[in-house]
Amino acid sequence: MKKLKKALLVLFLLAVMLIVALVVYGFYLKPKYEGKVKLKKIQKETTVYFDEFGVPHIYATSSEDAMVALGYVHAQDRLWQMELMRRIAPGRLSEIFGSVTLKNDRFFAGLGIEEASAKAIAALDKNSPSYQLAMAYLDGINQYLDEGTMPLEFHLIGVKKEKFTIKDIYNIFGYMSFSFAMAQKTDPLLTDIRNKYGMEYLKDFGIDGSFNTTRIKNAKDIPQEYISIAKSIASLLEQSPIPSFVGSNSWVIAPKKTKNGKVIFANDPHIEFSQPGTWYEAHIVAPDFEMYGCYLAGTPYPLLGHNREYAYGLTMFENDDIDLYQEENNPTAANSYKTPNGFSAYEIRRKTIKVKDTADVVLNVKVSRHGPIVNDLIDGLKKDKPVAMSWIYTQQPILILDAVYRLSHAKSKADFHKGVALVAAPGLNIMYGDAKGNIAWWATGKLYKHNEGVNRNFILDGASGKDDIKKYLDFSKNPSAENPNWNYVYSANNQPEPIDGFLYPGYYLPEDRAKRITQLLNPKSNWDKKAVSEMIFDNTSSVAVEVVANLISNVDYDTLSSTEKEAVAILKAWNGSNNLGDVAPTIYNKWVYLYLKNTFEDELGEAAFKQFLGTHIMKQIIAKQVANKGSLWWDNVATKNQKETRSQILSHSFKEAMTSLEKQLGSTVAEWTWNSVHTLEHKHPLGSVAGLRGIFNVGPFGVSGATEVINNLFFDFTDDGNYKVKGGPSTRRIVDFSDIENSWSILPTGQSGNPLSAHYDDQAELYNAGKFRRMKLSKQEIVRTSTKLVFIPRKK
Repeated sequence: MKKLKKALLVLFLLAVMLIVALVVYGFYLKPKYEGKVKLKKIQKETTVYFDEFGVPHIYATSSEDAMVALGYVHAQDRLWQMELMRRIAPGRLSEIFGSVTLKNDRFFAGLGIEEASAKAIAALDKNSPSYQLAMAYLDGINQYLDEGTMPLEFHLIGVKKEKFTIKDIYNIFGYMSFSFAMAQKTDPLLTDIRNKYGMEYLKDFGIDGSFNTTRIKNAKDIPQEYISIAKSIASLLEQSPIPSFVGSNSWVIAPKKTKNGKVIFANDPHIEFSQPGTWYEAHIVAPDFEMYGCYLAGTPYPLLGHNREYAYGLTMFENDDIDLYQEENNPTAANSYKTPNGFSAYEIRRKTIKVKDTADVVLNVKVSRHGPIVNDLIDGLKKDKPVAMSWIYTQQPILILDAVYRLSHAKSKADFHKGVALVAAPGLNIMYGDAKGNIAWWATGKLYKHNEGVNRNFILDGASGKDDIKKYLDFSKNPSAENPNWNYVYSANNQPEPIDGFLYPGYYLPEDRAKRITQLLNPKSNWDKKAVSEMIFDNTSSVAVEVVANLISNVDYDTLSSTEKEAVAILKAWNGSNNLGDVAPTIYNKWVYLYLKNTFEDELGEAAFKQFLGTHIMKQIIAKQVANKGSLWWDNVATKNQKETRSQILSHSFKEAMTSLEKQLGSTVAEWTWNSVHTLEHKHPLGSVAGLRGIFNVGPFGVSGATEVINNLFFDFTDDGNYKVKGGPSTRRIVDFSDIENSWSILPTGQSGNPLSAHYDDQAELYNAGKFRRMKLSKQEIVRTSTKLVFIPRKK
């Protein structure tokens, strides 16, 4: 008995020692939010105040010192995220994850981002402030890398330290630019439909822009293998450990429409969720500069920001800046292809991808005059039918470093405008408001035209030259509005009005959010911060109500069961809201999914239908098609000797939806609440390991919102009826120039990417409830309510 007691005591002591060791280790790995740190290359003492949500407020005697401090504190909270971000574009994820990420690496290594980055860097003015301050930021990261504690992920995976360089910054911007593009998902699918069924079947798709009736007002006078392109590239982006940029809302209200006579600015960029989240907030104060900004990991200048003078943000323009070209190989020489001037040799780029725990993979990427041949980069494509990807980002001068520097360091609206004009890709809607009462919206991107009759929704002819770009447009032709007489500007990724009679091609989102935004903005002229905060969390779709009316009109009410009649009654009374306890959106989304499946899958096939569900066109088509009795898609091509009608398809889909919902959620319709099926979990790359999920992932939560409402928490349609949120507002920001010291923001989880930090997930519940925290600018309040970390110059 004594021996047993002794053994138990020893085990107990060992357990205590292990717990103590883990606690000590945890404290060791935590970010340092107070105390003193010696740094090289800062000239004078620099103080960082971390507020109650972990946002650093950096006070320095020079911009250079401030940027070194920014790099250091950004790295201590987000080094793991920085490491992932810089590895994607050059194809270096497999070095740390192994062959599971090899497909991603093959694709991105071949795109040409790394080569374009090198070319842009070679042309940089090394004496420019944009370059000098970027190097100071990198120095801060690298000092943390040298002397700070490495993230938990580095220890678990075995990541080796490697200095950050200016090329990493450019590669991060390059990946961000590609993740905006929609052509790679959509063009091959449309080509296949056209080739199989003809142009008549595409009338319902609105690719001529006819569906986009709510347009942003300007203030100015395929064979089967093509489906594999879409499927493969979309899959790669979905599997990426870093999220894609997919949408966004923003509106800026002029003084004449606000209660206090000052500009109110609102922005919520929509990005696929991940943990850590996309943005890192930081406030910098130097004698010549002040900015409260939202930064991408590993980049020195904020893409979203404000100070006492102006505020800016972005949404995705959704213009088409990628074209796919069918090249024609030389039948007698495999490494050459046909051009308008005869055959030409492919450029061959040799790339080596290092793969953890296995042999290196060598790529020989063929590049035509249009761009890289994607057949060599993704699986499933026939090598004798090469398709090249032409992307504006890698073909035009990349001035992104100067552009984002100018946006965050502008001295006037005109100065800010110069920065906007420098962005060739990606296409963005840059939103602007200032303390002087100015509001503006500019669309960035190098826009271009083809010959008349060339349809960029399809894979183009690369051999003849007839489908090549014929004209690049001057920036003055980009859509924009400055101080319009309707007293607001907005963007919801919807199509702008034509300029000079030309409707810019793109992959614009449905008018749902745009229509709701204009419905709310137009009648009201006394906007304040509280009203804007309610609007930015708005969960209502007026378009969904119209769709429901069309759906119900095709159902024979007399043939319905009592449960089905109860569901119809709920839908009839629905105002389009998607709140936690609503039942109608649960019924609506199941019905819509099954209507789409029963309408399109017979023609497209299972794989292409799944791809169709991932495009903006799917979202565009619903409202118009359910109202179109004569659509060719209603007929099921798999049934012989009969022709299905709209009423048959929609009625059958409703019956299926009800059966499915009863099986999933029970027979009590009142219990089919939206929060029981619409859930959000912020996933970390290591959270896929069951034992680590609770450490690294945040959630799951039942959430309000839905696809294409202002609070755009979007999801994929699936057979099981569980709508797992993929993405949504990556931040919600409201800047009120009548109370600039107390503008509002919120992040989906938290400021820190370190799971041991108190700020890893401390904003999640506020975010889910539509609440905000203040973005403080008052030094007196910041000092009073914050912890203090002081950087001291290290003597040589």
